[in-house]
Amino acid sequence: MKEIVAQLPSLPGVYLFKDADQQVIYIGKAKDLKKRVSSYFQKRDTDWKVEALLEESTSLEHIVTK
Repeated sequence: MKEIVAQLPSLPGVYLFKDADQQVIYIGKAKDLKKRVSSYFQKRDTDWKVEALLEESTSLEHIVTK
């Protein structure tokens, strides 16, 4: 998944984490997609909700907005 994050644009938009069944499990918005989504993968004290999200997600999609 980190390969996908590396390819995200530094533009505003929304991102969708999906599970193995391709069901959306989380929707977020950001002024800078790359910066925001990469923050989920930082090696620091993560919230249990973030850990659960990363364990369940198998794909990530994004939509660039204005």
